[in-house]
Amino acid sequence: MQTTALIAEDEPLLAQALQADLAQLWPELTIAAAVGDGLKALQRTLELQPAVCFLDIRMPGMSGLEVAQALAEDWPEGGKPFPLLVFITAYDEYAVQAFEAQAVDYLLKPVEPTRLAQCMQRLQRQLAQREANAQSAPQAMQAALEQMRALLGAQPSPATPAQRLEVIQAAVGNTVHMVPVDDVIYFEAADKYIRVVTAEREHLIRLSLRELLPQLDAQRFWQIHRGTVVQARCISSAQREESGKVTLTLRGRPDKLTVSRLYAHLFKGM
Repeated sequence: MQTTALIAEDEPLLAQALQADLAQLWPELTIAAAVGDGLKALQRTLELQPAVCFLDIRMPGMSGLEVAQALAEDWPEGGKPFPLLVFITAYDEYAVQAFEAQAVDYLLKPVEPTRLAQCMQRLQRQLAQREANAQSAPQAMQAALEQMRALLGAQPSPATPAQRLEVIQAAVGNTVHMVPVDDVIYFEAADKYIRVVTAEREHLIRLSLRELLPQLDAQRFWQIHRGTVVQARCISSAQREESGKVTLTLRGRPDKLTVSRLYAHLFKGM
């Protein structure tokens, strides 16, 4: 079976060098696409469903981690097994150890041929093991979800009480609305803004979810999708369908929120 890969690296010279080294070390590997930003990496990976993805951690649009999270959420049901992910990073060795501990391989820039060869051997072993065990797409998907949960859990700790955001300052024209965080039912990413939804109204703030999350109490505000964070006490019920899809009913709002499969494990009976 032909093995395909996608390279997502925003530095053209590094991408070309990686592709040339892969051609020497793994001639049977076909590079299905090479892209330079996170959004294209997500789109092309979902379209091509390669066996391996090389994701630069820092790319325009979406980071490599954000692409991996989106892939885990959006990977098509019944498709090919979830790809093996290799992160390309310029982080120092301490940050690299955090990635290494989660069974996600990494390559440190500049990529050394010896280290790349070790990575290739690891990938080949995992692909061979997957084929030998006749691992199905659902099994591979479940393993990928568990891997991503562990990796996301290794990110910086949530805010301490002294750092937590207490009031949202939402500007509308010349007026600044002071919205207590306790009143927020959910936050939803919308382009370059975040919708701040309360029982009475909605506000838009120019902030990314990546910037907001560290300022929230993770015990109270649960991320249920890469673009949605809901206050747990505002959840009335969670309905799970046979397909595994989970839909939330809220207190104080008629809205229905969909939980991605990456976070569906949060909603289990006690």
